[in-house]
Amino acid sequence: MMEEQNVITKNKGGRPKKAIKRDQLMAIKCTQYERKVIEAKAKSANLSVSEYLREIGLTGKIDKRNKALPKEVLSLTAALNHMSANLNQIAKKRNGIEELSPLERAELKVQSGQLNEIAVQIKSYLQ
Repeated sequence: MMEEQNVITKNKGGRPKKAIKRDQLMAIKCTQYERKVIEAKAKSANLSVSEYLREIGLTGKIDKRNKALPKEVLSLTAALNHMSANLNQIAKKRNGIEELSPLERAELKVQSGQLNEIAVQIKSYLQ
């Protein structure tokens, strides 16, 4: 009975172990200017500094990663932009036919700006 309990282990959860563990630390000395240049180059390649230095050290070249937004996000931002344009057109047409109160005009302008801001935030969040 006791032997059976030792065999059964409970899954404790957590992140699964990686096949190849990167457990070796390598430090380099550089000037503050060199550090900023390396960090900027890594950022422009959409890589962490570790990934950038590892890639340049092993292969001698860097392939930039282009992050593509998921099609759902692109369709959502397109819809938001379309709604914002419609709101703006409604406000312009309404201003031509009958006069809007200053409060209504301000509310339409604020809503249009908010929709545009949401679209910008979605794109910047995922980049």
